[in-house]
Amino acid sequence: MTQVVRPDQTVVVLCPGGGHVQRLLPLVAGLAARGVTVHVFTRTEGRIQVEAAGGIFLDLFAKYPLEAVDSTSIPIPSRLVTFAAAYAEPLISAVATLRPALLVYDSFMVVAPLIGRRLGIPYVGMRAGHAQVPAHAVAEIRNDPRVATDAACLAAVQKLRDEYGMSEANPFSYLEGLSPYLNLYPEPARFLREEARRAFEPVAFFGSLAPDLREATSRERPLAARNGRIRVYVSFGSVIWRYYADVALAAMATLAEILAERDAEALVSLGNHKIDDAVRRTIERADIRLASYVDQWGALKDADLFVTHHGLNSSHEAVFHQVPMLSYPFFGDQPAMAQCCQDLGLALPLSQAPRVQLQATAARQAFDAINAQRSAFAARLAEARTWELEVIEQREAVLDRVLGLV
Repeated sequence: MTQVVRPDQTVVVLCPGGGHVQRLLPLVAGLAARGVTVHVFTRTEGRIQVEAAGGIFLDLFAKYPLEAVDSTSIPIPSRLVTFAAAYAEPLISAVATLRPALLVYDSFMVVAPLIGRRLGIPYVGMRAGHAQVPAHAVAEIRNDPRVATDAACLAAVQKLRDEYGMSEANPFSYLEGLSPYLNLYPEPARFLREEARRAFEPVAFFGSLAPDLREATSRERPLAARNGRIRVYVSFGSVIWRYYADVALAAMATLAEILAERDAEALVSLGNHKIDDAVRRTIERADIRLASYVDQWGALKDADLFVTHHGLNSSHEAVFHQVPMLSYPFFGDQPAMAQCCQDLGLALPLSQAPRVQLQATAARQAFDAINAQRSAFAARLAEARTWELEVIEQREAVLDRVLGLV
């Protein structure tokens, strides 16, 4: 039975922005459809998406600027630890004025459980990545050579321990953020092994796709023209450019060489990363187009092959559109996501380890292998697409569970 909602019921959502917003949109839309007032605190860029989903947009960082308290900690999400200590009190007051019955948050939002506990309301977390068991993920990131923690972040860690009861707080607490009430997982259950699943209990599978919302905002079909050649979409997302631009550009140059040899048509997204003309010439060809931004949902509708870093959103969009993938992961949950897709028969690897220099021979072999096995990949992708549809169909029951916490 659908959970009955009072007309005055309010939910507050906290999200850092970027691709994290996309994973919360189905939840926002589902709650709004039930008459819940949903206030969404996130970045300005997410406003259109939030309002299209029926939420009320609130600019999280306009009044509480992240850069003002930490502009140097690496990985960048560590700054959300600093943010939590710096702005917990004003955010508690701001959320309290909305009188929410429930708090929903992306798990990177370290401040969210603090708010929920202070206000005495249940808080439900949406996991931010693929199979990132907190203890394992934190242990792994501690050894990442990128790590550079600002003094403000270290001070924030101490404050969170001393004043907010986060005895295990650390610069990587954004990888934790588990809720004792309910954790939503942004993939179908088949993508999460049982041993990892136990770490997220209580957990419900919600998926990450919102096809109706994406259709409403997708305006382009950049690979729609058919000319008999294989159409390849290449994208490494937007976050990797902050850390590994040189690696990404070198890989794209090698891919361009191979795709030109195979007479493929390719669209290469730069994730809004700017490059100079000399670098552009190492990639661009007559039938290999470079674009600063690509409507990915529209591109995948017509792509025959997707070369991807295996961000969670990208991987599941490819499954939904039944596009086989070549894997070139960089960091974080991407290697595990790539391996998962390979194990499920949805992808083949371009390299044997993250960020390894892409070799032309290996790229040729992978490209030819995935084309030779196209029918097998089609069958596996068709099956995996049913998992995506099933998790979407089950959302009403999950929404009942969420609202049952109120």
